[in-house]
Parts: sequence; C-alpha cells; structure tokens
Amino acid sequence: MTKGVAGIGKTVLTQKFTLDWAEDKSNQDIQFIFPFTFRELNVLKERRYSLMELVHHFLTETKEAGICSFQEFQVVFILDGLDECRLFLDFHNNEIVTSVTESTSVDILLTNLIKGKLLPSARIWVTTRPAAANQIPPECVDRVTEVRGFTDPQKEEYFKKRFRAEEQASRIISHIKTSRSLHIMCHIPVFCWISATVLKDVLETREEEELPKTLTEMYVHFLVVQSKLKNIKYDGKAETDPHWSPENRNMILSLGKLAFEQLQKGNLIFYESDLTESGLGVRAASVYSGVLTQIFIEERGLYQEKVFCFVHLSVQEFLAALHIHLTFINYDVNLLSDEQTTSQRSDTQTDTSAETHFYQNAVDKALDSANGHLDLLLRFLLGLSMQTNQTLLRGLLTQTESSSQINQETVQYIKKKISENLSPEKSINLFHSLNELKDCSLVEEIQRSLRSGSLSTDKLSPAQWSALVFLLLASDKVLEVFNLKKYSDSEKALLRLMPVVKASNRALLSGCNLTERSCEVLSSVLNSQSCSLKVLDLSNNNLRDSGIKLLSAGLKSPHCTLETLRLSGCLITEEGCTSLASALSANPSHLRELDLSYNHPGDSGVKVLSAGLKDPHWRLDKLRLEPCGLRWLTPGLRKCKCVFNLINRNKAAHIRPSSNCNSTQSKMFFPSDSCELTLDPNTVNKKIKLSDNNRKVSHVDEEQSYPDHPDRFDWCQLMCRDGLTGRCYWEVEWKGRLHIAVTYRGINRRGSGYDCLFGWNDQSWCLTCSKGCYSVCHNNRRTSISISILLLLLLLLFLFFLLFFLLFHFLQSSSVCGLSCWHPVLLWSLL
Repeated sequence: MTKGVAGIGKTVLTQKFTLDWAEDKSNQDIQFIFPFTFRELNVLKERRYSLMELVHHFLTETKEAGICSFQEFQVVFILDGLDECRLFLDFHNNEIVTSVTESTSVDILLTNLIKGKLLPSARIWVTTRPAAANQIPPECVDRVTEVRGFTDPQKEEYFKKRFRAEEQASRIISHIKTSRSLHIMCHIPVFCWISATVLKDVLETREEEELPKTLTEMYVHFLVVQSKLKNIKYDGKAETDPHWSPENRNMILSLGKLAFEQLQKGNLIFYESDLTESGLGVRAASVYSGVLTQIFIEERGLYQEKVFCFVHLSVQEFLAALHIHLTFINYDVNLLSDEQTTSQRSDTQTDTSAETHFYQNAVDKALDSANGHLDLLLRFLLGLSMQTNQTLLRGLLTQTESSSQINQETVQYIKKKISENLSPEKSINLFHSLNELKDCSLVEEIQRSLRSGSLSTDKLSPAQWSALVFLLLASDKVLEVFNLKKYSDSEKALLRLMPVVKASNRALLSGCNLTERSCEVLSSVLNSQSCSLKVLDLSNNNLRDSGIKLLSAGLKSPHCTLETLRLSGCLITEEGCTSLASALSANPSHLRELDLSYNHPGDSGVKVLSAGLKDPHWRLDKLRLEPCGLRWLTPGLRKCKCVFNLINRNKAAHIRPSSNCNSTQSKMFFPSDSCELTLDPNTVNKKIKLSDNNRKVSHVDEEQSYPDHPDRFDWCQLMCRDGLTGRCYWEVEWKGRLHIAVTYRGINRRGSGYDCLFGWNDQSWCLTCSKGCYSVCHNNRRTSISISILLLLLLLLFLFFLLFFLLFHFLQSSSVCGLSCWHPVLLWSLL
C-alpha cells in the first residue's frame, strides 16, 4: 500500500514504475503489470466478470495473445485510488473465489485478489489517501509506503524551473517561505502549480497588489485568474472587464453546489447520476470543463463513459466552502447545521451574533469529524470571512458588515478550543485556521521563547504545548531528527510531543526518565500507518521487560518500518529479549540494527536473538549484546558502582584549570577496563603547566615555552590526544577551582569569543568545580547542581537552634526535670 494526500503524486509514481518496467529499466523479473484505477472499476459494479475476463476487457492484447492463465508468470496488479472506490469491499463476508475463470461481481474479485485467495502468486499494489486506507484489513498489507511530496530543496527547484527569471523565482521562493501555511502546502506538487499560476499573474499584471499570504487568499486569486482567462479566451472580453459576468457567476455557483454535495458523500469523482442529483447535466458539465480547464476536468472511462472531477481535492473543498458561505449570507441557512430548513437567525438575534454562531458551529463540526474531512473546508470558510478576500470576490460575494468583530470572537473561540486538550491533529488544524484569520499570537509567543532560549516546558499551558507541536511540525529540521532533551528530559514532554516523534525520521529519547507509559504510546505510534520513523533511541531509560513487551506490540505491526532500535541500559532480561524476538519474527522485513548492550539477556535471550541473525527472513544484520550481565540491572547511574573498584590511577582525561586561581591542580583517574587517554601537548594553553608524565596540570602566571601550533587554545584549557566512545567514567583529584569538559574535536581554538570556551557553545559540555559548589554548562546555559558550604552551615545552624528551642520548651513544660535540669552537665547530657 502506498499512501499520500490528494495530489501528492501517487498516480504519477505508479505510471513511472510501469514506464520504467516497459522500457526494460527496472523490475525485469515481472512478466505482466496490469494497471487498474478505481475510477474505471466503479462503472463496472453492476457487471459480472472472472479475473481473466476483467484483464481481457482492460488489456485486449492479452486476449489476442491467447493468454488464459497467469499461474506461471510473475504478475503485478496496480489498484490506483482506493479513496475513489464506489464498490462495497466487504473483506469479512464476501464469498471466497479461487479460480481466475469463475465469474462474480467486481467487488468480490477485488477482495479475493487482495486477500490472496485469488491468484496468490500475484503482487498487489494499492494507492490511497490516508483517510481511506483502513478499508483494507491490516493483515492483508505486508508493506506500507508513503509519498510525502516535495522536500524544501525540491520546492525551490520547482519554482526555479517554472520561472526562468532568477529575480522573479527568488522573490516567489522568499514569499512562500514567509507564510507557514503556504510553505507547508507546497510539499504537494499540485499546490506548487496553483501557487505558481497565481503568483505569476499577480507579479505580471497587478504588481501593486500584495501577494497572497494565506491558503484562502491563494485560492481566491486562483479563481479570479481562471475567470479572467475564460473571459479573454472564450468570451472575447478585455482583461480590464469585470470578472464576474452573470454567466461566470452561475458557473461558479453551480460548481460550488456540486462540490459541497459530493464532498458530503465523500465523492471525489462524478458520474452522470451524481451530476443529475446536484442539478447539473452532463452537457453543462462538459461546457464547464471546456472553459474552466484548470478547475473542472472531464475524463473518459473504460466504456467511453464521461467522468468528471475537480483538478484537485483542495479546489473542490474551496468551492464547497464558497457555497456554504454564499448560502448563509444570501439565505440565512447554515448547511453545516443539522437543521437547514429554518432560518438560523431568530427575532432576538443580531446579524453579528448569528454570524458568530455560524463560524463557531463550523469549528465544532470540524472537530467532531472522525477522519478530518472538514479540516481544509473550515480553513477556507474562515478565510472567506476576511474582508480582503470578500473584496477580491466582489460581484460574486456580498460583503458582510462588522467582520472584524466577528473574526476576533471566532479567534477567541478557537483559542478556547485549543486549550481543551484536543488531539494533536485537531489542534494543528485549528492553528492553521487561526492563520487564515491572520492571528499567529500563540505560535509567535512560543517562537520568541525558543529564540531566546527561555522556553520552560514545565510552565506551558495546553494551548502553548499545542503551539509548540505546530511550530515543530512546520520545521523540516525537526522532522529529520527529533531530540527530546532540547525541550525537556521528561515523560510528560514526550507524551505532549508525540506527533513530532510520529512525523520524524529519527527520535532520540535516550536518558529521559521514560517508563512503561512511554512504551505503550510509542507502540501505537509504530502501529500507525502515518509513522515514517526509522531510528528510535530509547537507551538509558528504566523500561524493564514490561515496557519492552508493550513496545514489541508496535514492532509486530506491518505498518512499522523501524530500521534501528537502541535499548542500551534499559534493565532488560531474557523475558524482554524473547518479546523482541517474537516481534521481529512477526515483522522481520525492516529492522537492521538492534542495540541491547548494558542489559542482562541471559543465555536464552542471547540465543534467541542471535538466531535471528542467521534467519534469512530477518533483515537484522547488526546486533549488540555486550557488555551484559546481572550487574547492569541496577537503575540509573548506580549500575556503574561496580566499575568504581577498577580505578587505575595512571589514566588522564580532558581538564581545564581555571585562569583565576593560581593554586589549581588536578589529576585524573580512569577505570582499568577503559581505553588509555593521554593529554595532547599541542592543545595546551601556555599558562597551563604539565607534570607527572602529563598526568597532572596546574595553572601558572608565567607562560610556558610551548611551540606555536594551530590546535593550541587561546583560552586556558587543553584536550586529550584520543577521543572517547561508548559509555565512559573517570574521577578527578583536585584542589582550587577547575573545569572538566567533554567536547567535539571541531571546537574553535583561537579567538576571544565564547565559541572557543568549553561549555559555552553547542560543541562542548563542562562541569565547574570549586569548594562546596558545582555547576554544569552547555551552549551558553549554566545550571547549578549543589548548594554552597555557607548555605549548608546556615542550615545546620538553623537546625541546631530549632533543636535547642524544642528542648527548652520541653524542659519548661516538664514537671519531672524541674529546675535541676538546667545544670550544665545535665543539659549537655540531654543534648
């Protein structure tokens, strides 16, 4: 199964696959490819065929060649556009058909073909929009792929090829990037085409106009452009003539009615019966498709039956929203309400309150939608309430009054809904809806916090969490790699940011205090058809076997395409390993790397997972189980306690003495089972003195006579010669004040800026040590990790006086001790 939103390129993908095969460029092990579309299959729902007869009807060459069986051939059936299917596909109750020559209904043929009952050797490729994917049971799908459309570089490449003038292309690309909604939508190739059509017209003929910034503005301009083209090309009018002639107006109104009524039924293609039902004949539809060629198109089916559709689903949704808006403004009827026959305005209602209720009702209807089919329609409907869009459509729309007040009330209603802990998907659509109303306050608030580095996830409200998710999903950088620690190392943050995990390629969740609850939610993510997650790092979390069992349920799913799973240091025993092995046996075709180091798999766990490396069905080619053993089942850093006894006092690691303390000295110790480290004299600052065979460093006032070297630090710090990998530990013997750091080797060495100083950039982490006080620093952020000795003394003094006060109170109230207890010796004894 290949999924993707409307217009993303699923059909083009199947056509390219077929063309490459036909031209002997790929897949030469396949003898036949039979491409079917549900648009064509729909018209056959009243007929009976065998599978061979169906193939012969579509591809007469097979009948002429006398091919009556495919048992000995490798065959691929392409079933394109499941979301357009009008057949009743009952996978549970349809009769079983196993013979390719047995005649039955088309829907029964398809269910048996997909289930593998009919022609089991055949490969089946189904394409669909995500909302319709659940029509096929999961057990019938062994692989799921998704067409995601253009990446950011491909978006730019499209516009550069479309506009040869470099300055014009650059201006358009820059404008698209300034609008979050437009930039996101441009991953759909069809939307890039719509945007290019509109922006070209505005730049070339209406330079004084502001370029469209919202989705609704773009589609309003698109409608204006198409109406203008029709006037010039078919009606012989001038470009300056009014766009909305009575003929054009009736045409758009008729298409809007068709768009809405068929959208309500979930129909994206229209046959003669659909047109008649909506009051539009085939002849009129043919005329509309002939003059509005970039809005409404006509196709020919299998038996030359005419089939109509809008150029893209979003165009149908826009025209449907236009129809809803016009019906309410002109006739006081809310088509989204359950009661449409009576006026929505009572005698006591003002126009303003009625219109406010109209938009709030639309928000509620979209939130109640199970599959989100009203999401884009809501955005368009809210966008049409803006005066800028109503001005562009003057002559087609009646401009309403007091829209500013109504829009503000709608904005507040949407913000209230966002704060009600909605599902992430619904919240994200409401943020897009706010964008159509030109309100980005929630997102801008989070954006400012992210830029300043002051974002505190502990204090975020539900609405602010939703804003953060919306902002992150709009960033392609986060979608590539999501690192939870950038925001918070807590389970609460992970659960809030799960939509970002679901949309990312790599999720780094190591050492974030996660529990079974996270495993349960991550399991559902892996089981989701819309997850493209390839790398999942859960190392150093106390997940235990119970958490791994929950996670394994997601790994079993045919929708899971995870390639790398890291579970190092997660307190896993042989029971958890058995669960993992069972999951990989059920879904062996994706996972390539599994890290279970620093756990206790036991002999049976090692055996069952190692067997998977030899299993030809498994793709696993990298399995890490060492080090392992019972000692690694201690939670947290305490598992390293057993290593502390192995300290060898002749190993050194990174240190940086402070430049403001002449007495600073330090010596490093390292476990004997680790790699040997030596200080790098080429990096040592000239005010650092090495001694004790380069195992001891001290800060001095006089510069040392080290030769010049490009690796030498201008700041008072140094590095080791060799780097560290894996899990490492060392101890430091020190006095005075010093800094201990780990850093990437690429850190700057020269200059007075903080980008060279350990802990003050994103290349290094630093621990600052002084008497009674410790702090850590990374990327210009310092955190204290201990109270000072002064505060400790004050605390002890307070506790002493508290104890003395309680004792005094006790002695005063005691009739046994009396005054004799005040003798100094007795008092000291009591203390």
